[in-house]
Amino acid sequence: MAHKHTNALIHETSPYLLQHAHNPVNWEAWGPEVLERAQKEDKLLVISIGYAACHWCHVMEKECFENEDVAKVMNGNFINIKIDREERPDVDQIYMDAIQMISGQGGWPLNIVALPDGRPFWGGTYLPKDGWTNVLQQLTELYDKDRERVKQYAAYLANGLHAINLVEPSKDKDLFPLEQLEEAVENWSNHFDTFLGGHKRAPKFMMPNHWDFLLHYGTAKNKPELLEFVDTTLTRMAYGGVYDHVGGGFSRYAVDIKWHVPHFEKMLYDNGQLTSLYAKAYAATKNETYKEVVEGTIAFVTEELMDNNGGFYSSLDADSLDKNRELKEGAFYVWTKEELTEFLGTDLDLFQDYFNINSYGLWEEENYVLIRDKSDEEIAKKHGISIADLKKRMKNALILLKMERSKRSRPRLDDKILTSWNGLMLKGLVDAFRYLDNEDYLALALKNAQFMERELIKEDFSLYRSHKNGKSSINAFLEDYAAVIEAFLALYEVTFDEKWLKLGKNLLEHTRLHFFDGASGMFFYTSDRDRSLIRRSIETNDNVISSSNSIMAQNLFKMHKIFPKEGYGNLAKQMLKNVQKDFLRTAHGFSNWLHLVLFYHLDFHEIAIVGEDYKAMALEIGKKYIPNSFMVGCEKEGHIDLLKNRHVKDRTLAYVCLEGACKLPVATPDEVWKEIHPSTE
Repeated sequence: MAHKHTNALIHETSPYLLQHAHNPVNWEAWGPEVLERAQKEDKLLVISIGYAACHWCHVMEKECFENEDVAKVMNGNFINIKIDREERPDVDQIYMDAIQMISGQGGWPLNIVALPDGRPFWGGTYLPKDGWTNVLQQLTELYDKDRERVKQYAAYLANGLHAINLVEPSKDKDLFPLEQLEEAVENWSNHFDTFLGGHKRAPKFMMPNHWDFLLHYGTAKNKPELLEFVDTTLTRMAYGGVYDHVGGGFSRYAVDIKWHVPHFEKMLYDNGQLTSLYAKAYAATKNETYKEVVEGTIAFVTEELMDNNGGFYSSLDADSLDKNRELKEGAFYVWTKEELTEFLGTDLDLFQDYFNINSYGLWEEENYVLIRDKSDEEIAKKHGISIADLKKRMKNALILLKMERSKRSRPRLDDKILTSWNGLMLKGLVDAFRYLDNEDYLALALKNAQFMERELIKEDFSLYRSHKNGKSSINAFLEDYAAVIEAFLALYEVTFDEKWLKLGKNLLEHTRLHFFDGASGMFFYTSDRDRSLIRRSIETNDNVISSSNSIMAQNLFKMHKIFPKEGYGNLAKQMLKNVQKDFLRTAHGFSNWLHLVLFYHLDFHEIAIVGEDYKAMALEIGKKYIPNSFMVGCEKEGHIDLLKNRHVKDRTLAYVCLEGACKLPVATPDEVWKEIHPSTE
């Protein structure tokens, strides 16, 4: 196909950047040479940041960046840089902080106007054509007429960007106490929606690290009201339209309070984390709905997002072509009553009741988003059928709808493979294998881990950030190292293959050498090998994905249990102290950190298993939900201190230890459980 316009983005691999390669705007990718040229030519920068699955990014592209009149304004006065936020989260973090300082809110597309050296002085999100051109013309005039004023404001913003990122090393002697943790969670609980789950707000975001911590805390401290809230949340999410009942997997978030209508993009990072969460929740409760969600989510990911090389792609777009061949959000996923009547035959009435093809499930323009609000037991009783019959008929109906849906125009795929998101998915697969005991999930996990080892880990144990079309690129960020180390630790726990433990330790040592900030006791988001931007960020707040420092702190804590002489434990403890001052006020913003409070104040068990049947025993122990634990194992004599001098001929024994001090060995998983939970004896 011949294109009227082609710009420098044609040489990139990011699907998002390639979407803009034929805009009339002279886009360029982010790079030091572009900033150097901007300074030589004394030209302002337009920095536009988005991602492939972003609906409003597509809208602004169509209205603004594909328009030749807009392009003339941009090309004549600016050097224009397009950034895929998923490839360059380091740049996105800084400019997102800037726009929040400027306007108090953020989002994507994120559009920044900056001085030639990259310091921002204006920022906005989506703007229609006239608004965008007016802003650019006004800023050009302002820079020409009052350059010093613009530079002063940019300097003020740059100082603010440094200030909000400072982490002071704490001199606290004590760790955040359990009594205050109870108070912090109590404050947080004021925002719980105990009827519909999640928080009392719309839109409703799925926050896996929130529910993961509350599951841990509610179980460890016997808080039935918290466990009920977690159950309500996970059930409502699984019943809601945010979960794709036809094809499996979760969309990004719900625009309403009942988890009904999603923002239809599907992201790997959500589905990886939610796989872990639902697998753990299944282990803790044996709720079959949770198991079905894990199975459906993994089926979606392997069918839609898995490359032949074992890596996982990033996302599916929210938009797809509708019947009129126009891009529309959700077109691939929604149903009209006429379609359902045509496809489902005699099961229509049952299906309509089950998935609310009524006023409750109606979205817009006569389209329905499938949503449940009753249990199988309630529906089966109402219709006078068995639960088994109900499940069979609904399963067959969904298979039929999936076949019909496959005839539709599919959402666009972002097929770049991101290291950190693959780490999250790997962890999800490991947890699914551990708690659901499905060997296929371990095979998928190993294939993915081997892909990472082969394509993403360099000889010096540094990582690449991205992989596409057989080529790895971009130096990785702290979140990449943190997520992969966490996943390799989990993979070791279910395989006891020391290769994954050693790889994780080598990656950890690389981060200590190239990311650690001795002044704050935290880790920078970027390596000292990479060119510094306006600042070197330190990420501490847990968001939709847990912060890179909180994941690293947990990695250090667990590595300390295995390698106690390396000083990892002291690093983890200092990192926790550095952020704990904010726990009481905003516990939800540090939910992944809060696991460490429980790790330190409650017994954290090292479980060493030695003997011929060590793997079989470990699999049985591992099916239990024991968040305050780490398992190591070998057949005879391992290299880890916890495994030395433990072997007894012709016996498989488990040793439950605290800080390396072990109780007498036991011979069955039940005995291990009783040593960890004496009250169950």
